[in-house]
Amino acid sequence: MAKYVSEKIKMKSVARLAAVQATYMIEFGQISVDEVVKDFINGEVGRYVIEDDVTEYEEKENLVELSNMDTSYFAEVVRGVHKEKEMLEKSLSHYLREGWSFDRFDGTLRALLLCAAYELVHTTDVDATVIVKEYVDLAYAFFDKNEPKMVNALLDQISKAVR
Repeated sequence: MAKYVSEKIKMKSVARLAAVQATYMIEFGQISVDEVVKDFINGEVGRYVIEDDVTEYEEKENLVELSNMDTSYFAEVVRGVHKEKEMLEKSLSHYLREGWSFDRFDGTLRALLLCAAYELVHTTDVDATVIVKEYVDLAYAFFDKNEPKMVNALLDQISKAVR
């Protein structure tokens, strides 16, 4: 049986993925926030993802076009993360185990955690468990099992503290 997911929910999920990608691009691409937001909204960047197609005999990658995204939500998250980046990084560091450092994480993981933390603090109309689940799912798309587990534990801690 297929799961029913509303178009509005799918659009927000795509916006979250794009926000992680845009946050990464801003940090490592030396591109302005406004330019990155414009490029994503216009579909010049971030319209496709690579999907692995694994069969018994071969493994290949396919480009899959993403469905529409909630552009205003995307822009709000990206601009909000950029505006509050220093505070979000300090907050995330507070929740890390002793000896761990936020700035030593992989760039994609940092972008994902920044977007998630921003949403947990500022998006009160979406349940915290939904936000945590969405970002854990994104972590599984980018990483093996250790990082998503860490993302889940960290975001769960943060959501309990801020909500």
